[in-house]
Amino acid sequence: MSFHEVRFPSALSFGSVGGPSRRTDVVTLANGFEERNSPWAHSRRRYDAGLGVRSMDDIEELIAFFEARRGQLYGFRWKDWSDFKSVFASQAQNFSDQTLAQGDGQTTQFQLTKTYRSGDVSYTRPIHKPVAGSVRVGVGAAQGFEGADFSVDTTTGVVTFNTPPGLGAPITAGFEFDVPVRFDTDQIQTSVASFQAGDVPNIPIVEVRV
Repeated sequence: MSFHEVRFPSALSFGSVGGPSRRTDVVTLANGFEERNSPWAHSRRRYDAGLGVRSMDDIEELIAFFEARRGQLYGFRWKDWSDFKSVFASQAQNFSDQTLAQGDGQTTQFQLTKTYRSGDVSYTRPIHKPVAGSVRVGVGAAQGFEGADFSVDTTTGVVTFNTPPGLGAPITAGFEFDVPVRFDTDQIQTSVASFQAGDVPNIPIVEVRV
């Protein structure tokens, strides 16, 4: 997949609207009961970047970014201001925020993940685009140090330890992350007159699988 490791301007994504969407197939039986099934293991996020455009300079910056991505051709990073950390946005991240796995004494590579919980039910989301320099990793109760103990591939979200974590040792991580997305259109229509009147362009953004 063609992907540019560049983030959409954060000042423009700040005012955007969007979030996760899922696909559920619902079949109503003759007795009125339902059968529900989801073919997607993971949700897919959609956004409208148009609401973050506030000035003519913003429009020019947006068009430059759009042209550089060739419309829908190249994916890019997107900061979802409502969900971009391993903890709540108001909290400081820590190496113990998310449990990734338990060591087996042999495995050295682990995927970054974020778990969402509600009551007794949880969903684990793979994180593929961590922000460089933001990843903190621990084994057990001890924090590791990037370079000396582990490395992070910021294009895949895979953490690689220099030495395999011990058997049963919890592997944890705290991080900031971006969403891999693309433009969901090959056309952006803008009008100076309508923009000054308060109308903003519709700029759909959709998450991509990586």
